[in-house]
Amino acid sequence: MREVTPVSDETAALLAEYLTECCFEKRDIVLKAGYFCKYVWLIESGMVRHYWMVDGNEIVTSFSLEGQVIFSMDELYFGKKSQEYAQAVEPIEAYRISVKDMNRLLSTNLELCNWGRLIHQFEYRRIHQSHKERLTLAAKDRYLAFTQEFPEVCRRANLYDIASYLGITPSTLSKMRMKLRDV
Repeated sequence: MREVTPVSDETAALLAEYLTECCFEKRDIVLKAGYFCKYVWLIESGMVRHYWMVDGNEIVTSFSLEGQVIFSMDELYFGKKSQEYAQAVEPIEAYRISVKDMNRLLSTNLELCNWGRLIHQFEYRRIHQSHKERLTLAAKDRYLAFTQEFPEVCRRANLYDIASYLGITPSTLSKMRMKLRDV
């Protein structure tokens, strides 16, 4: 898992003033496309999958684990309804802060602003790398790269979601995993 520069105790205490503990059950929808969710969540435990609906099919775009943040970029930065879904893959324990409060803190606290910038730098790099791999690597190589970069997701996500993220069918992924085990 990536490391993000920690904030000072003072800034952590300031952020904590705005946080409310909340939980989601497995399969609960955290973000829903076409809606304002009104919150940003910091994951304490559990895993979430992010996806788009395309022609009635779920296309998995990413996963979020402990220590990561869930939010609608469209809502937080552009004041628009979410374009994606986020669903609990496991029971989630998290802390939420309203989008309004988060935006205020990001605009008034340099440490939180830099913390947010670093989160987005890592996410942009992940998206850029994923896009490059989908365009240049064979399915087997995409899967091997995924297992190296996201071993925890490999242990906790289902085959369908991993296959969707990689842009291959679940049966192709299953066959590929069997061949790799036999080697």
